[in-house]
Amino acid sequence: MLLPLAGKFQGKERLKYKMLIYYITAYMIKGKKNIVLLGLVAIFIFSSGAARAQAVQSANKPARVSWFENLGFGLFIHWGVDVSLGAVISHSLAGASDEYVNKYMSELPGMFDPERFDPDQWAKLAKLAGMKYMVFTAKHHSGFCMFDTKTTSFNVMNTPFKRDIVKEVIEAFRKQGIAIGIYFSPEDFNYFWHHHIPIGRLQFPQQYPANNPDLMAYDKQQLKELLTNYGKIDILFIDGPPEGLREYAWKLNPDLVITRGAMETPEQNTPNEPLPRPWEACYTMGTDWQYKATNDPQKSGTTIINKLIEIRAKGGNFLLNVGPRPNGELQVKQEDLLREIATWNFVNGEAIYDVKPLPVVHEGNIWYTQSNDGKDIYAFIVRSSPNDWRYGTRKAFTFSRLRGTANTKVSVLGYKSELVEYKPGFDAKVYTSSTPAGLIVSAVNGQRLYTNNQWPNAVVLKIENAEFVKESQVDNRSKIDGAK
Repeated sequence: MLLPLAGKFQGKERLKYKMLIYYITAYMIKGKKNIVLLGLVAIFIFSSGAARAQAVQSANKPARVSWFENLGFGLFIHWGVDVSLGAVISHSLAGASDEYVNKYMSELPGMFDPERFDPDQWAKLAKLAGMKYMVFTAKHHSGFCMFDTKTTSFNVMNTPFKRDIVKEVIEAFRKQGIAIGIYFSPEDFNYFWHHHIPIGRLQFPQQYPANNPDLMAYDKQQLKELLTNYGKIDILFIDGPPEGLREYAWKLNPDLVITRGAMETPEQNTPNEPLPRPWEACYTMGTDWQYKATNDPQKSGTTIINKLIEIRAKGGNFLLNVGPRPNGELQVKQEDLLREIATWNFVNGEAIYDVKPLPVVHEGNIWYTQSNDGKDIYAFIVRSSPNDWRYGTRKAFTFSRLRGTANTKVSVLGYKSELVEYKPGFDAKVYTSSTPAGLIVSAVNGQRLYTNNQWPNAVVLKIENAEFVKESQVDNRSKIDGAK
């Protein structure tokens, strides 16, 4: 009677079950009467086994979190079926008239035909800019799928383009060694429209998959396609209610790092104080996520670089967004900004990756990171203009929270500190002195990165074998006689 039940168990649990049946039978044959004790043992064995079998992963694996934190800098890509309008991605559907929704769902797919789409160029530029991971909008809130899905006809295969965008993007970035991330919205305006649910975000119970079994099954089917049809996915960004879907995604891929839905991911905002790690700040280059045809001034390269510095100093990851044009090309200004970031990161990337925050993240305009092994400290000298520590000039800095040792060495990342171009006999050496007031460093800004020497971006000092001191150890008293 008990033996057929063994088929309900797998692996070790099945073996345990068969062994238990054997021992019970043996005891009964020998006339043993302590079946109650055996029953208690069985309950113990199977309750522990069932608990393990039913255990649901509820968080990112710590080792994978550390891996993600060390990536540091990623590329966000927002691209959807409404890009041809240059309008806000998906959100124009919220509260829209029936006529607008019908027109959106029926006409816009016929306009999507990005004849200049070349994801290899995106990926090469991202690698050049120092981006270690990317996150692509596989499905935004509109419900339009940028991949070949069996769940809905509202997808990229039913457009004039007829190609699996997600597949091509993943393949291109994977070739460059960039970790693969998927953006997925559980709220699906196309689904809402077909099921007569008001189109909006988080306003009605049936918009939440946890309250809507059919929507939950629909989302799970799409997640299964995304997480099993394209090789191993590294990162998942769930932009909406994650309950149930997050756990299902981990079941499909336990090594998956879920960012939004499992960690803090502030948009267009950097916290004043460091958040508990891990966290990720998401920023646009301009004012919108998707391509915006008009009235979209872009941030300067210096602003973006300074945000990268601040976010890394505070222990976060920086996910910087681009919005490709309707024809598939990156916007010219956004490509230019990525190249300016690439120039800076080509010189200073050592200070951005595989680092952790110091207890004090900055002193005025000087920001800090520390190598994960604690051996090196990086000081980012953020400049207010090109004339703030001009090219070819020397400047002294006092790092009040650092103490030098006999083995302290300071260098300028990317610069040998031996000469300044066209200045014969110029002393470009780095000088250091450890004092009660802190570590004093005198260095020359001597690497020429712009033709007119007007490079405005941060210079980074690498400080080896120095000690960080706590506030209580800093001597801020004046050394003037009588002030002691």
